[in-house]
Amino acid sequence: MRLRSSLLFGLASLALMVASPVAAQGLVYVLNSGDATIEVLDGSTGQSRARIPVLREVHHLALTPDGSTLMIGDSGANEMLFVNPATGALLRREALSNPYHLGFSPDGTLLTITSLRRDQVDLYRWDGQGLQLAKRLDMPDMPSHMAYSPDGKQVYVTLQGTGTVVAIDLGTMEPLWTAEVGPEPAGIIWHQGKLLIGIMGSDHVAVLDPATRQVERRITVGRGAHALFPAPDGKAIYVTSRVDSRITVLDPMSLDIVRTLQVPGGPDCVTFDPQGRLWVTLRWKGRIGVVDPMTGAMETQRVGRSPHGIFYAATPSTPAATH
Repeated sequence: MRLRSSLLFGLASLALMVASPVAAQGLVYVLNSGDATIEVLDGSTGQSRARIPVLREVHHLALTPDGSTLMIGDSGANEMLFVNPATGALLRREALSNPYHLGFSPDGTLLTITSLRRDQVDLYRWDGQGLQLAKRLDMPDMPSHMAYSPDGKQVYVTLQGTGTVVAIDLGTMEPLWTAEVGPEPAGIIWHQGKLLIGIMGSDHVAVLDPATRQVERRITVGRGAHALFPAPDGKAIYVTSRVDSRITVLDPMSLDIVRTLQVPGGPDCVTFDPQGRLWVTLRWKGRIGVVDPMTGAMETQRVGRSPHGIFYAATPSTPAATH
């Protein structure tokens, strides 16, 4: 059944009263999960341009396949916000069950949403305009992050509560297999035929072979190993470790450690600006850091409490950023 838009004009108007949409070299969106706001920063100066109020607790976001809209999940309020990434304008809001982590399939026709609190994974059809729920799968315990196979035939979801990864067939929309990977798995990416998983309850990245369903390697990066972010130029993979407050740089070919960047404050999510710098949310400090990946030098900017997801929306004159 197609979701109906629930346009809450009162909050939308309030967001525009806080600050009007602006044009800059780029806008950076920071999801302040601790104080129910979306911070909009000027990508050139790092200064706050606006705060969009949300109902409860935003964590993650995804850019639509055509690049026109940021979809931001308010998991605590059970709704999705749609924002123009170029201007910061709040376009609409829709009721949606507990959207925690989310991402579009490689062909852009499917959106997978993990529901950490409700123990479910939802698969939605996307036609470029709206969402239609295709399948809801009950999961054992705390589905966290997700990643697709490059051919779009499977999606892989980490289950924090059971220490496993589940593979879901997107043709049948049914689970295929589960594999044990370690305590509290969080971030997951597909890389060169393997799955790389941040083992948050320990200190390493697990390298899982989806063909054998076995962990074939463990790369020690630091306690609270959380999420992985490939650089836009493909020359590095950055791994955040929240407890030890560091970012580990991996060589994408060998997966050996190249360097370790000390990032105080509990680094969590990362986005990249057109210069290749890392914009990092610092969960424990209520700040974001802008990190030079070569020198490790970092400048910080205060944002809201417990910042989590982050996205750099570059202007059309600069290369697109990732998140």
